[in-house]
Amino acid sequence: MRYVRYSTAQGSRSARVDGEILIPLAEDLLESVRETDERLPLSQATLLAPAAPPNIIAVGLNYRAHAIETGAEFPRAPILFIKSNTTVIGPDEPIVLPEMAPDEVDYEAELAVVIGRTARRVATQDALGYVFGYTCGNDVSARDAQLRIDKQWARGKSFDTFCPLGPWIETDLDPADAAVISRLNGRVMQESNSSDLIFSVAELVSYISRCMTLLPGTVIMTGTPGGVGFARKPPVFLRPGDRVEIEIGGVGVLANPVVAEG
Repeated sequence: MRYVRYSTAQGSRSARVDGEILIPLAEDLLESVRETDERLPLSQATLLAPAAPPNIIAVGLNYRAHAIETGAEFPRAPILFIKSNTTVIGPDEPIVLPEMAPDEVDYEAELAVVIGRTARRVATQDALGYVFGYTCGNDVSARDAQLRIDKQWARGKSFDTFCPLGPWIETDLDPADAAVISRLNGRVMQESNSSDLIFSVAELVSYISRCMTLLPGTVIMTGTPGGVGFARKPPVFLRPGDRVEIEIGGVGVLANPVVAEG
């Protein structure tokens, strides 16, 4: 099933997607999936990010091809970092190139996992039972801040608008076999499959839950495949007027324009 969040005059609301129709829910998603008798054309809804995560846990160097293109050894354990939850935007909302670091902003197509119930010290074999569903994610990154200036990842990964999510959460997906694609202005930049993950979704949920409590709505960004902009020769970075698309097979396509701050 597919679930969205959309904007109303009173705020946000959750709904199930049934073809081109939205069936609003009585409560917020993750509280309940009890449906109302209301109906709304999908075309008339302004979609928001499908999750409002209390935390965003991201994973670095988790695709074999991406580790190879950066010249890094395969990690022996997941490399974790945090993105601020103020980075989250939804479909068609603009990625803003920050005034203090506008020149080397990069795209990263990712399968994003949405946690459905509190997880703490979860075994790998039980981990997928704590996942509500999956969505498309873009781990936007200011590479100069991340790699050269700060030499750690917090600021470069956490500028406002640096975590587009959407268009919806898909609950019926095999996370071990999903296409992961990014396009920049229609040109395919990344094209891979989650089968190339070094650490599977189940392994990630288990590992992270042994580090910290995963609250409902937490988003795990599972890593990006090869083809990122900074590893290309010459490098490719986002510029005002660009349009980035992230496609996850079995989920859909998340598209966002790129603008300069201000």
